[in-house]
Amino acid sequence: MTFTDLPLQPELIAALSKQQIWDPSPIQIAAIPPLVAGKDAYLRAETGTGKTLAYLLPLFTRIDPAQAATQVVIVAPTHELAIQIHRQSCELALNAERGIRSVLLIGGTSTDRQIDKLKAKPHLVVGSPGRIVELIERSKLKMAHIRAVVIDEADRLLNDESLSWIQKIVSAAPAGRQLIFASATIEQQTRRVLETLAPGVVMLRGGTAAVNEGIEHLYLICEDRDKPDVLRKLLHAFDVPRSIVFVHRNDVAEEVALKLTHHKLAVADLNAELSKMDRKRAMDGIRSRAIRIMIASDLAARGLNIPDVTHIFNLDVPTMSKAYLHRVGRTARAGAKGTAVSLVTEAEARLVRRYEQDLSISLQCIRVLNGEIALSRSR
Repeated sequence: MTFTDLPLQPELIAALSKQQIWDPSPIQIAAIPPLVAGKDAYLRAETGTGKTLAYLLPLFTRIDPAQAATQVVIVAPTHELAIQIHRQSCELALNAERGIRSVLLIGGTSTDRQIDKLKAKPHLVVGSPGRIVELIERSKLKMAHIRAVVIDEADRLLNDESLSWIQKIVSAAPAGRQLIFASATIEQQTRRVLETLAPGVVMLRGGTAAVNEGIEHLYLICEDRDKPDVLRKLLHAFDVPRSIVFVHRNDVAEEVALKLTHHKLAVADLNAELSKMDRKRAMDGIRSRAIRIMIASDLAARGLNIPDVTHIFNLDVPTMSKAYLHRVGRTARAGAKGTAVSLVTEAEARLVRRYEQDLSISLQCIRVLNGEIALSRSR
């Protein structure tokens, strides 16, 4: 199937060609027809399979550029993800030459400046839930003409403290609005919320594999205190072009970044306590390839789309298989290949079995021998 087989306007298909996107992904094939028809839907597909375009393309067919009113609200859990969606929206609008205007609404930036931009009546807004609710309550973001509300990373936003924000955003929109949810997973609490929020929601899957089949899964057994040094050896042995290293805590991210920098490796940490400017500097560095290694926590990296990540390293291994799924999904995007390496202690090795059982994957044990990667018999 090609994009011409889907209910998309010719200018959108031409825009995709300009972006070197020729064939729709499984989630795009599954999602575009029902979303163009205006149905409420939950888009569930592995990370890196084109979920953002799967909802942006139908939304662009439903937005009326001639109507000077905000028609779509897209909510994202992190500033970085909101920025990525906004950029993708702007690029699509530019290449399609449709005159659809988008505004970014996130915290940590001037509210007054965002209010000024809203006066121009953008067709689409993308932002964090707190800032969007603030602007709605101040009557600066007008919701009367909203045709669709998108909840990206729905499994995260429909849980805990974010849920009340989402409920306020949805209730502020007209009764006939379309609700779109996107995530790699769906938890039981999310299902319960959907029963109330969108009882007629259509569940859409993009392929049957829980984990991208283009990822090679490896693990290495070592002492916890040796993990930073083993990581350094792995980075050299793999000759990694671009990678993300996952840790649990912000202080560990800072410590590991300092150690790798000491060994002349181009590295930056992206932890949740960094200022907005420092986080932007880190993201700009890895996108420009000035930085090859990003140290991040799950919270900091959730939803990030960093192009051409070749390797994922779990310095601190996740206890839940779902977290492993989210992490490794940062690589092997858009049909590329990737490698995920988990550094585990003897006690943590049981988690390898859990990943294999829960995700139907196989992890190969390796070691570093004389500066090269070698297979190990350890299991």
